[in-house]
Amino acid sequence: MLKLLKLLANVGLCAVACVLMGTAGGCTANAKGKAQKLSANDVPARVMDPVQARFPGAQIKSVEREKENGQVIYDFELTQNGRKYESDVRDDGTIIEIEKQVNLADVPPAVSRGVRDKYGDATIKEVMEVNKVNGRQETPDHYEVVLTTGGSKEKEVNVSMDGKVTEEAGDEK
Repeated sequence: MLKLLKLLANVGLCAVACVLMGTAGGCTANAKGKAQKLSANDVPARVMDPVQARFPGAQIKSVEREKENGQVIYDFELTQNGRKYESDVRDDGTIIEIEKQVNLADVPPAVSRGVRDKYGDATIKEVMEVNKVNGRQETPDHYEVVLTTGGSKEKEVNVSMDGKVTEEAGDEK
């Protein structure tokens, strides 16, 4: 009993409930509120089927389950035909966002200019076009750009379609 009380004090009630109920109990995060890594085999068919239909033959690199705004979201990282993709899928199987790796030459001029104006000396390592999904319609919403600054420090920034840096996701790595 004392061990159980210490466990409750150390990791919180949600984590204990997840352990007692198992993953089928609906817990989506660990005790610290972070996303839970899953194997592709642990993803429910109602979530996996739409991903496989949208990305036939893709290799799933990782899957995480987390709670965002009160909804369970599965975050997929995958590759298809040598191109990197990420996709957010609701627990009911609705794909809500798709990120596509794009070549720097294919980035709209306003976006390139916005990055260059704010991070002129940075090296662009990767660009992902972030698309909101409504049914089968994908609409570009913004770009995620991974930069190398100051030698080897990485920074991820979000850039709106009109070239404004809207968010610097996280601190420099």
